[in-house]
Amino acid sequence: MLHKNVNDAEVDELKRRRLSIAFGLERMGLIAVRAPILSCLILVALVVAAIFGIQRIKIDDSLSQLFRSDTKEFKQYEEVTKRFPSTEYDVLVVVEGKTLLERENLEKVRDLVTDLQLVDGVRGLISLFSARQAPEPGKLPAALFPNELPEGEAYDKFIQTVKSNEIIRGKLLSEDGTLALIVLSLSPEIVSNNKLSTTIGEIRKVMAEDLEGSNLSRQLSGVPVMQLEIRNAVERDGLIYNIAGILAGCIIAILFFRKISFMVIAAFPPLLAILLSLGVLGWAGFSLNMFLNVMTPLIMVISFADSMQLTFAARDRLIAGEDKYTAFRNAVLVVGPACVLTHATAGISFIALQFSDSELIRAFGEAGLVATVIALIAVLSLVPVFGVLLVRHEQAFAAKFQSADLGVNALRRFCAFIAVRMVGHPGLFSVLALLLVGGLGVIYANLEPRYRLADQVPDKEQAVQASDRLDAKLTGANPIDVLIEFPKGQTLYSPETLQVIADVHSMVEKQAGVGNVWSLETLRRWLAEKAHTNDVATLKEYVDVIPEHLTRRFISADQTAVVVSGRVPDLDSAQILPVVQKLDHALDTVRKKYPGYEVAVTGLSAIAARNSADMISKLNHGLTIEFLLVAVFIGLAFRSVVVMLACILPGIFPVVLSGTLLWLMGEGLQFASVVALTVSFGLGLSATIHFLNRLRLESPPGTSAALAVERATVLVGPALILTTVVLACGLGVTVFSDLPSLRLFGWLSAFAMVAALIADLFILRPTAMWLISTAERLRGARKAGSVI
Repeated sequence: MLHKNVNDAEVDELKRRRLSIAFGLERMGLIAVRAPILSCLILVALVVAAIFGIQRIKIDDSLSQLFRSDTKEFKQYEEVTKRFPSTEYDVLVVVEGKTLLERENLEKVRDLVTDLQLVDGVRGLISLFSARQAPEPGKLPAALFPNELPEGEAYDKFIQTVKSNEIIRGKLLSEDGTLALIVLSLSPEIVSNNKLSTTIGEIRKVMAEDLEGSNLSRQLSGVPVMQLEIRNAVERDGLIYNIAGILAGCIIAILFFRKISFMVIAAFPPLLAILLSLGVLGWAGFSLNMFLNVMTPLIMVISFADSMQLTFAARDRLIAGEDKYTAFRNAVLVVGPACVLTHATAGISFIALQFSDSELIRAFGEAGLVATVIALIAVLSLVPVFGVLLVRHEQAFAAKFQSADLGVNALRRFCAFIAVRMVGHPGLFSVLALLLVGGLGVIYANLEPRYRLADQVPDKEQAVQASDRLDAKLTGANPIDVLIEFPKGQTLYSPETLQVIADVHSMVEKQAGVGNVWSLETLRRWLAEKAHTNDVATLKEYVDVIPEHLTRRFISADQTAVVVSGRVPDLDSAQILPVVQKLDHALDTVRKKYPGYEVAVTGLSAIAARNSADMISKLNHGLTIEFLLVAVFIGLAFRSVVVMLACILPGIFPVVLSGTLLWLMGEGLQFASVVALTVSFGLGLSATIHFLNRLRLESPPGTSAALAVERATVLVGPALILTTVVLACGLGVTVFSDLPSLRLFGWLSAFAMVAALIADLFILRPTAMWLISTAERLRGARKAGSVI
């Protein structure tokens, strides 16, 4: 086995060359160790402050948060939600069954509608029981459903009348009469605070009691329900991630170090980095959301790799006979520069996210950058502090593990086996790596952007299932709106305005893919058919008697704007975008005919369809730019063109391999996947940087490139393998999430981390060897000094 007894020669060589790839920043880790007791007291105070900060973290469960930006389209969407807030506060009750319209079941559904109106926080509802009969002259129309339902043949005839009613057919009752939609309008103050959980729970209780024994299925959907399910999933996932991350780190550390003290030294700094980072994010006012929810495993990823490298380096020195103060000091001086550089590359990955149009993704990048800085300080400071406080009887420890370090020695033998074979034919392996990465890159380039609202909502809960049923029976659950704003001098009931509304309503109805269309024109048509009147005064009279929460769905409070609202199924944005574009193009005729009126297609579905593909593409292009920036940054830090070139292939490989896997699975690039790849690229370079840093130290004048590569592999390989296992487990635990986007983020990040290890062992080694040898031949025998 190749193994070099570590001693001060490495540090002396480093000083001799006066070269620090971290520009001396690693020395911050030596400050705390000068007064370890005082440092621990300061740590306790910071932990207490962090606990209070964590309690300040709120959850952002808004479904539109991903598209929140300064664009005109999003500002228009926000304006519509303020003026027509119905969809933000609607709970959709979906009742379904083949026996729905049987007399007994229909009575149960009517009881349900009556009781739901009494639930605290419900300010109104719409259901099939809201339908009215044809109005009689001078009288308000009577309810379609009488107090006592008819029986026998009269009941069958009545049901046919219900199923053919223009107001509810295809809107509140499916064409086949097996699904009924009840729309509950909640008070805004209920949706925006913790009372939402109580209200939704009461609605579920009423549904269960009133429909007991009916054999009818009942499910809830709508924005408030989705928000609550997201909120619950985020809280539950955070607990799972914390526990799983702690267990993974501790178990792996204790298995290989076989001492509680070294488990604490390696695993506790990353855990404290998590606590401190979350505390700072809480004090800084960050809100927990579907992306920030993965901050815990990400902090573990960022900090645990370097914590293990420092611990391994100090442990090797202790086994070599150094005292604990010298061992941990030298570990910081030798490994610390690489730790600073790995955190810097991770920081660049998070900075790259700042170029996104999404405020959510930019906030994720900001939080990640803050966490990266805190993790670096925590690891560099706490590993040596815990080391000098917890390590006891260095001589006995060295004597024991010099001959009984089975786990680590086995990993070193494996690393030596790989290294010897990789440096045997560096040119051949380098060419094969170039061809492989190039081929995978071609496949990656064919990935298409994908986005579905259902991927942002827990798919193991009711909301998505209920939305699927609405997609199947009532043309969809997702609203798409056309906003009509009146010019000065025109009122809601002026002939020109009513004609504009009628034209837009007709166009939305005719648009393929859009159904369940509602507007003021719906009421006008009903009055024209049933009351045989187009009188504006009658229309105004009906609007005035409709409850305000219903009129606010289509008419603004100041009566200067209306919306024509339709529904579309929850399909991929690539399928919804043509629908939105065709509808918007068709409305150009209205805009030309009535130039004073502002007509715009909006709604969350329209915003997602228009913006998601562009935003994902920009993130993907930013990842390409990140490749170049990080390579140049590492090259500058090492002051070496060879290093810059050596890190490109192993850095790109995990990304293109992960993209190829997505392609093979029939998946495209989603927000979660492209963000995962962006972050994983920066984090995956940790192994590359630690190897190159060790290779630099193992390359004094006169050392062959092959021997230097083998030594560096043996010394850093075990730590790299162990950290990859821990990090993959920490990220992979997200597969237990109810949120599809988080599951995708987790398993893809874990896969990319494993791919990064493969690239480090099988691509970086021969590539570095080949580049070094080539550089040496070009420089000739006259060149002295480092091989890098």
